[in-house]
Amino acid sequence: MSITSLPAKTITLTVATDTTNDRPRNLPILEQCKTIKHLHQFHAHAIKTGLIHFPRLTENILESAAISLPRSIAYAVSVFNCIEQPHAAAYNIMIRGYTLNQSPQDALCLFKQMREDSVEPDKYTFPCILKSCSRLRALEEGEQIHALITKLGLGSHDFVQNTLIHMYASCDKVGVARRVFDGMPERGIVTWNSMFAGYSKSGDWKEVVELFGEMIDLGVVFDEVTLISVLTACGRLGVLKLGAWINQYIEDNGLKGNAKLITALVDMYAKCGQIDTARQLFDEMTERDVVAWSAMISGYSQSNRCKDALALFHQMQMAKVDPNEITMVSVLSSCAVLGASETGKWVHSFIKRKRMKLTVTLGTALMDFYAKCGSVEQSLEVFWEMPQKNVLSWTVLIQGLASNGRGREALDIFSSMRDLNVKPNDVTFIGVLSACSHGGLVDEGQRLFDSMTRGYGIEPRIEHYGCMVDILGRAGLIDEAYQVIKAMPIEPNAIVWRTLLASCRVHKNVEIGEESLKQIVRLEPKHSGDYILLSNIYASVGRWEDALRVRTQMKEKGIKKTPGCTLIEVDGVINEFFAEDSAHPQSKEIYDTVDDMIKRLRLAGYVPNTAEARIDAEEDEKESSVFHHSEKLAIAFGLLRTSPGATIRISKNLRVCTDCHSATKMISKVYKREIVVRDRNRFHHFKEGTCSCNDYW
Repeated sequence: MSITSLPAKTITLTVATDTTNDRPRNLPILEQCKTIKHLHQFHAHAIKTGLIHFPRLTENILESAAISLPRSIAYAVSVFNCIEQPHAAAYNIMIRGYTLNQSPQDALCLFKQMREDSVEPDKYTFPCILKSCSRLRALEEGEQIHALITKLGLGSHDFVQNTLIHMYASCDKVGVARRVFDGMPERGIVTWNSMFAGYSKSGDWKEVVELFGEMIDLGVVFDEVTLISVLTACGRLGVLKLGAWINQYIEDNGLKGNAKLITALVDMYAKCGQIDTARQLFDEMTERDVVAWSAMISGYSQSNRCKDALALFHQMQMAKVDPNEITMVSVLSSCAVLGASETGKWVHSFIKRKRMKLTVTLGTALMDFYAKCGSVEQSLEVFWEMPQKNVLSWTVLIQGLASNGRGREALDIFSSMRDLNVKPNDVTFIGVLSACSHGGLVDEGQRLFDSMTRGYGIEPRIEHYGCMVDILGRAGLIDEAYQVIKAMPIEPNAIVWRTLLASCRVHKNVEIGEESLKQIVRLEPKHSGDYILLSNIYASVGRWEDALRVRTQMKEKGIKKTPGCTLIEVDGVINEFFAEDSAHPQSKEIYDTVDDMIKRLRLAGYVPNTAEARIDAEEDEKESSVFHHSEKLAIAFGLLRTSPGATIRISKNLRVCTDCHSATKMISKVYKREIVVRDRNRFHHFKEGTCSCNDYW
């Protein structure tokens, strides 16, 4: 477009003036300026013809540069600086332009200049400058601006008050925001939604629900934006009844076509544990954006239906919807639970390919995934690559090192954390005490436990006492561990007693084991694993009749043993194995591999520990029962389906038994494989006939 090529009539319209204020009327030519080059041409024409002296025309040029055209804020600044005495309108345009261009600090500086130049702001100045305060969390400046608004008598304008509410909420002063809200004589739907947004931003979900109740009582008409805020609050609080009421309202009023509203419904149902209802709504959606996919995947992940989460993620990829950070965090969390290292590594490569910012949330999820798949070095690499870290990032690293048998390193990281003045929280101390437990560091554990209250003002919770019982019990100090429980200032729960019972199993302490089970049964009478532990204690000391008696008691009480289950990922597919299981499609080849594996292990000196066999197995079945434990089947499948020398990674839902632990050490040496086993308690890294736990687990 060229200025000189425009029809003369258009030029005439442009220069025509309003005799009442001597300013140009509408400027249709500026609407045709689609690029900065076009704007330059018009600006030059305005200078040449003298039109530039009309303030409204200059302000139109300024607005085009600062707001309408992309990446032209610098040009707007040059235009503004040429105005001898800019009016409030020109300042307003520039403040708005800075705010829209993510330069809130520049907006504040210009507002200060406006005040120094004695240009009085108007009602249009304040919404944008308050938005800049919100983005900067500049509470002091926001309060000063609020005072100025009151002084100028502009506080009655609802759009000014709405931005005041938003500013205070953004600065963690939601109580002040509510006072502004309550002081308004009239409140439109935008004002109500601003208050809902303020409570949501500060995580005051209960207040969102209560405010919605007030809205209903007053008969105020709400809109879809309101419902999205309330549904989000229902999900966070687990308020299913109100969420279901909103669902019915949506159906009755024909609002199911609003994708954002249905996505909020999906998220609400998923977070309230109604995951199948959420999936039904999700499947009925005609259009699903990344937010909808992420809500459903997150719902599966949080409901511990991790295989469903990964299956849906694969569908998302087939639908060619690019995941966002929330999707990645949920998928990594599911991979961590399942030990799905191949899928998790693909996610990491995707993050790198797309150059996604390694935020604290995403980086911490990636660290946690690697740690829970036994890849500690990769977890450390991610940690050091993260530009920002918070206390959770440090805690996840400490826990990861601890569970992978690197207790000393975990304590070193804890020291580094303190040196950098990152204050540990109660969860951090659980990780540190776990490191002491898995590493047999009794004295260090006691010292750190004592330092919680003395050094950091953190009162030990029941989890911390449980860690101390574990530290002492694993070290064979059963009596000392028992005394810790007896001296606890809070009522010990079943988990604490179960921790002691597990130590009694390892160290064959029958008397305290019996007392532990007695206390557990009083608290949680239907937990099968506790009876199994005591039965195993009896079996380990040759008291077979007592072992059978405990198993009989289980049957009489209708308590079923939790079956051992082992997972292994091969070619992106999660394979599941149970003891003496033949359901896998390659079952015959797997059992043939087990037979060959046992023959080779026997030649290397392996002697099966039949005490780990099924208690009801006949004498001639005991060895076969031990050979076909779920972890041995999974390892055999790994040997069958992975290339020679590749690391085999498996996850088990229960504690690995002593026979499988001994056998896996020998497998790693005979087959020259590194085998990483994640059981209920920790990681075992088997390599060249040894284990990272040093047989201490």
